[in-house]
Amino acid sequence: MLVARSAALFVVAALFEIGGAWLVWQGVREHRGWMWTTGGILALGAYGFVATFQPDAHFGRILAAYGGIFVAGSILWGMAADGYRPDRWDITGALICLAGMAVIMYVPRGD
Repeated sequence: MLVARSAALFVVAALFEIGGAWLVWQGVREHRGWMWTTGGILALGAYGFVATFQPDAHFGRILAAYGGIFVAGSILWGMAADGYRPDRWDITGALICLAGMAVIMYVPRGD
């Protein structure tokens, strides 16, 4: 049950993190205005809040694992929102990141 809860938190946090970064990008780079940028900043703050609910109490481990989720999720977000088409190396890299996240978070430890 802890793994399912943790995975669900990763999904929610990824939506906030990637969505927030995308909103800031749209607001600043695509000149959509301060409301998009502000929405992105709020979403990024929500990402940090959601991350605190992970069952593991090690900040470095959680942040490193979110890095792997961010890589893979960003490719998916780009495909859905901006028409990005990843090549085989993008996909290979994302899968490596997801495997790293799984090792960081879910491999049994003796501590």
